Amino acid sequence: MKAKYFLLGALALTLVACEKDFFETESPSAMDEAVFKSADLTEQAIGAIYNTFGEDKSFRNRLCGGYVAMNTDIEHCSKSEDADYAAYNMTGGTGNLSTSNGKDPWAYLNSAIERANVVIDGIRAHSDTTDVTFKYLLGEALALRSFCYLEMVKLWGDVPASFESFNGYNPEVLYTEKQDRNVVFEQLRIDLKEAARLMPWSASVPIAKAANYTGRPSKALAYGLLARMDLMYAGLAMRPDVFTKGGTKACSVQYNVKDAGKRQELYQEAVWACAQVIKNEDWKFKDDFADVFKDLCKDVTDYSQSEWIWALPFLNGARGQVLALTGNKMSNNCAGALINTITYGDGNTNNAKTQAMIEIVPTFYYAYDKKDKRRDVTILPWTWEYDTGSGTASLTDIAFPGVAASDKKVYQKQSNISQMYCGKLRVEWMVRSYSSNEDGIDMPVLRYTDILLMFAEAAIGSKEGNAPSDLYGISAQACFDKVRKRAGLASKAVSFANIVDERAFEFCGENIRKYDLMRWGLLKEKLEATQAACYDLQKNQGAYAGRPDSVWFHYTRNDAYAQKGAAYVFDRFVGIDKDAQRPADFDKENGWVVKSFFDKDDEPYITADKWYLYKEGTDIDMHQYWPIFDVNVAASNGTLWNDYLY
Repeated sequence: MKAKYFLLGALALTLVACEKDFFETESPSAMDEAVFKSADLTEQAIGAIYNTFGEDKSFRNRLCGGYVAMNTDIEHCSKSEDADYAAYNMTGGTGNLSTSNGKDPWAYLNSAIERANVVIDGIRAHSDTTDVTFKYLLGEALALRSFCYLEMVKLWGDVPASFESFNGYNPEVLYTEKQDRNVVFEQLRIDLKEAARLMPWSASVPIAKAANYTGRPSKALAYGLLARMDLMYAGLAMRPDVFTKGGTKACSVQYNVKDAGKRQELYQEAVWACAQVIKNEDWKFKDDFADVFKDLCKDVTDYSQSEWIWALPFLNGARGQVLALTGNKMSNNCAGALINTITYGDGNTNNAKTQAMIEIVPTFYYAYDKKDKRRDVTILPWTWEYDTGSGTASLTDIAFPGVAASDKKVYQKQSNISQMYCGKLRVEWMVRSYSSNEDGIDMPVLRYTDILLMFAEAAIGSKEGNAPSDLYGISAQACFDKVRKRAGLASKAVSFANIVDERAFEFCGENIRKYDLMRWGLLKEKLEATQAACYDLQKNQGAYAGRPDSVWFHYTRNDAYAQKGAAYVFDRFVGIDKDAQRPADFDKENGWVVKSFFDKDDEPYITADKWYLYKEGTDIDMHQYWPIFDVNVAASNGTLWNDYLY
């Protein structure tokens, strides 16, 4: 069903711009013509698409992290102690995802698609499509619509295919029936190739405020989304065995495309699309892995200085909870003007925090090569904490040299094995102020490294395993090695198994892994193996036998991290690695601290009844997708239904 949203904002702008009274008898088509003959008004109409991204329960706080990518072999949602979330059993009216007033992810994505349809149809009907500005705006609208559709397929599988704007007369356009996702994929192949033809590279975008800007799409995004879509389309997915109106229980993991020749065509198209970006924008690859994410936190939106091809833009000081939901955790006690030069929080300690809905599966820390530079950027076994100076500090003044226990201080607090956080987005890397949990950090969507690894994967035909060769003058092995070299690692043969691992190490915490595992047909296998490994890790057995039970750490004072008072950060942190030993210079009288990492009062942090990646007894494959929420099904006039035993 198409959400009942119309481009009221753009029409209102038209009425004001044309100095028309609302009740003058101007026909809707005349208003459309007035909008789409003006490049400025057309751009404002596209702004209405972006506006849906910032709404509550949209990309602002539900589609940007935590909810959308749970759970994988490397990440889990901090709500996983709730069995319903681990089982993807999120029915309508939960308050977290779906409510009865149309403010839910399904409604907002459909709203964005309808607004894009209005713009696309309006430009085609009324604009000068030989003009470079209108070409760009049409390409932008096609790219935004494609992005929204890819998000819908990732979340729900089969969805309505609605590529025509509602004109107020045809109810079949308003209530568009759920269709096989391949219908959507085929249209996106057409749309994204057209968008790539219409849009230039970022530096040449004809709109000054959109040129060389990571927040607006360019040719590279169209190619990148095309490659991402092709790999989904050519891959595996949980699907109805026979697409059945009204729903079916007969579903299984199978190829979207049964014909192997067609799958190879899609891989070849993905290779071609990635090659265009590599040949034109290889300079985007950053030398330092940490800088990729520091740039995001520092609001570096200059396309020529950033690895990001597109990061969905949120307004400085306004909406967007990307860091709050996916960044490193900060205690409630850190409310207000404590970290660095950041005014974080509005004085309400219930709001002034990072929620860290994405946590890292503990076994993943051990999967990294110790020499891998990405590990300590990606995984943090600590949170920010604030000692109010009440004299009840859990650590002694010896641990914090130069400051008495009764003095105020901000410090890095050791967490435990079941609470390891994603460190790619951090408050201390920010350079501006914000309030409450609306940090306004742009939402990462696509970066150049993904282009390199998609090229390598598509070149070998994913898990179907062709021998890679140089294509378009580009070596798949060289692309793969380039990513590993930045991580400080040696060359490794490019193969499907190695790509599965490398994408985990590179993209952990970026809401990519679940959908990779789904299209590879590995979600169930990886979750079951990882859950078993977590219990082995807790029990000090199997591959993890002999690991230390405690961690040892030492602080150094660095007031650059504090806006007020003193700040202490780890300068030594020992004990997580399997073969770690108590430091030879360990001395409690010289600032060293020892803490249990796996148990508290003999109660293990990871147990089968309290910590899980999936609900025991659940068919993991059957519940890969969200259900279409009850409120959306009820309002669909019979055009929507749920499969997968929902």
